[in-house]
Amino acid sequence: MDRFLRQPLTARIATNGPTVRPVWFLWEDGAFWVLTGPWARLFDRVKNDPNVALVVDECDLVTGRVQQVIARGKAELVPFDVPRGRRKLTRYLGADEALWDARFVGYLYDDPSDRGTRWLRLTPTSLTVQDLSYSPAPSLD
Repeated sequence: MDRFLRQPLTARIATNGPTVRPVWFLWEDGAFWVLTGPWARLFDRVKNDPNVALVVDECDLVTGRVQQVIARGKAELVPFDVPRGRRKLTRYLGADEALWDARFVGYLYDDPSDRGTRWLRLTPTSLTVQDLSYSPAPSLD
């Protein structure tokens, strides 16, 4: 599971409403870490109701690889820290910050108290890991 979650995949997080949105995440210290702040609806939804579900999955029709991780629990909004932010963004954008879009650089170097940048931390109370992979049929081309 840890190897699967270290990949730069997109998760989908569901909040009360219900609403579902794609997010980049970091799996670290037994928790999912998602960047958020007052500019995002996710921030307010979690403040109002911290119960969330999060899915990370992969379906490759060529190889037959189908894997999924489903997490549920109460999300917390916790202070942002730059080292964790850098680890998260590097996995999606690469190590060279000079090549990043300016808004991502801003998340790291703007004063979090001015911008309101926070972490949504989901330490799952329920975690389901499934490998539903199969052997694909040979191509008839």
